[in-house]
Amino acid sequence: MENTRLGSWIAEMLLRQPEDTVWARARTEATWHTLRTKVTELERLFEIQGIRPGSTVAVQMVPSFTYLWTVLALWSRGAQVILMDPRLTRTEVGRLLNLCEPRFMISSGSSGAVRVVFEDECAVQVEVRRSGHTAAAGAPVLLQFSSGSTGYPKVIGRSADSLLAELDAFAALPEMPRAGERVLLSNSLTHSFGLIAGFLHALRAGATLVFTPNAQPRTLLSTLVESRANVLFGVPFHFELLTRIADTEPLPELRLAVSGGEVIRPEVYRQFHERYGVRIGQAYGMTETGIVATDLSGSLPPPAVGRPVPGAEVRIKGGELQIRTDSSPYLYADDVTSRYVDGWLRTHDLATLDAESGALSVHGRTDALAVIGGLKVDLREIELALAEHPNVTEAVVLFGGTIEAFVGVTGSTTARELQAWCRDRLSHFKIPRRFELAPAIPRTSNGKLVRNRELLVSRMSPSSRAGAGAAPTGAVR
Repeated sequence: MENTRLGSWIAEMLLRQPEDTVWARARTEATWHTLRTKVTELERLFEIQGIRPGSTVAVQMVPSFTYLWTVLALWSRGAQVILMDPRLTRTEVGRLLNLCEPRFMISSGSSGAVRVVFEDECAVQVEVRRSGHTAAAGAPVLLQFSSGSTGYPKVIGRSADSLLAELDAFAALPEMPRAGERVLLSNSLTHSFGLIAGFLHALRAGATLVFTPNAQPRTLLSTLVESRANVLFGVPFHFELLTRIADTEPLPELRLAVSGGEVIRPEVYRQFHERYGVRIGQAYGMTETGIVATDLSGSLPPPAVGRPVPGAEVRIKGGELQIRTDSSPYLYADDVTSRYVDGWLRTHDLATLDAESGALSVHGRTDALAVIGGLKVDLREIELALAEHPNVTEAVVLFGGTIEAFVGVTGSTTARELQAWCRDRLSHFKIPRRFELAPAIPRTSNGKLVRNRELLVSRMSPSSRAGAGAAPTGAVR
């Protein structure tokens, strides 16, 4: 069974290292003895709560040692784990719970956090959901979420076989973290790269994980220095922060720096190498497929993201990258045919594949997906949230370095009111930073909403509406 195989793998990994070896460090250190003890204690707690093989369990916890222990304990119990980002609001969590219907919900007592701060340990609150269901035989062991073409998240299922195969693919890369090395892991622990390439690979390799309490530039650098980190995993935002520090400190023990989530900017790639002597490598993958291409050594400058890993079959069709998969990764989706066709998954990434070097380069998107700090945001989800407001008649949301909302409204609705409306329904990083309001949004000659920013600003700004007698509703910047 899927659950049994993953549980056996975890049991084997937990026994590999000496008890007094440091497994992870943040404000405090946790040894492998602590790791084994905490996982066992949580297994017993979950057994008492009724979590058993086939149980479906949603997990929304702050990033912490406790969160990692919880995930291992659930898989050891044979449960299906449904990971939810701690930044999701109650409205977003409720939507996902209604979609997946888990039998249990485990949280740390908070949701919708604006800033996610790593905590060594946190509360473990188990809620039994009477309306939840048990997973069918052969069901995925991991459920994650990805923005979909409808604006609402798609549910992605990963089997134990696919997780273990991806770990084998990472283990085959000679640059990956090794036994005894220290890995500063800054990626989200609910998303694929941080969970699999970071946490689970370190568990397998016997590397020590290091976590920083926040993403302030000085904190990142001081953690790198004090921990004598050999490896840094992060998203472009983390590397940009480190290049902003004027008086940098040398990092003689840092041999590997890898960015995931989105293509890194060429100037950041260049400046980081100049300041720290290490080229930023890249790892390109999807929640739906796992890792697809890597250039961990950083020998290929952006927009290249690496060469396809062994076993990954890719093609470029109409300028778009497509990936071969045995079956659709989506669950509960009613628009799969637009994304998964004849065994090929459309990524919506504009890409090229160099025939000579085999390098894959990514040049942008074909859809309304924006990547913010390594997190993918479907702009249509924001439009849908705005459309639920009783005084909103239509909305266009664009991204050009920041999220902007152009909204048709009735009455005396203000930008601040809409910002508060979004704050109750969307994660902090999805909330528009600028609103432009008017009685109507301009349309093209064939009746479609204008989606060109310059035209929207010129036609919807208060100054342009003054002559027409429209009451300016203002903008929040």
